[in-house]
Amino acid sequence: MYRAFQKFVDRLTEGTDRNAAQQSMADMAAALNLSCFAYLALPHEPGGAPNLISTYPPSWTAHYLQHHYESFDPVVRRAISHTQPFRWGLGFEPRVRSESERALFEEAAKFGIRCGFTIPIHDNKGAIAAVTFASDERRISFERSISEHAQVLRLIAMFFHAHAGRMLGSDRVVDGVLLSPRELECLEWSSHGKSAWEIGNILGISRRTAAFHLDNARAKLGVRTLRQAVVRLVESKSRR
Repeated sequence: MYRAFQKFVDRLTEGTDRNAAQQSMADMAAALNLSCFAYLALPHEPGGAPNLISTYPPSWTAHYLQHHYESFDPVVRRAISHTQPFRWGLGFEPRVRSESERALFEEAAKFGIRCGFTIPIHDNKGAIAAVTFASDERRISFERSISEHAQVLRLIAMFFHAHAGRMLGSDRVVDGVLLSPRELECLEWSSHGKSAWEIGNILGISRRTAAFHLDNARAKLGVRTLRQAVVRLVESKSRR
């Protein structure tokens, strides 16, 4: 395990983007016989978009974020209010308390996510995140890995959080300007020809809110028009 951990540290330290972060954690999890993971960083501002890096099925993560499940997911709610790692699902807390929570767990189960081990992260900057290792059932190998490596997994989660923040931030830098996740998201959709009204429908926000984020992105980039902001985004991505 030492070699796997050293490789994990090296790849995270040298990595520069979301894909590098995902692969480094995926390899570390595999070395510990853990099949999948998810890192969820909650937004600093109300109404902001969370950041998610995971090896869960993409169709599930897209559905989860689109419907803002993080706002009532009992696992996330417990991670917000607790600092100690915990197990959940298939007999473990947190138990579902509402129909919406029950539906969430049932949907997740269809994608092979039935139980897990979650490590809450509350850093000294006020950020809240969580790293979860999940399984489709309480397999012996999964249970053994969690029991034997609980403290190591906590260290891995903290190290990942520290570097994921840097990598996620670099994804949002356009010509040296750091945009918020929502500003970048709206600008990306604008680059695909979507209007503020269409962007609002896609992201589940109002047209006015979408226009607000687009205008903020334009102002931060120091340009006069949205078209110029889109050009800056496209040119910046082509240089990466």
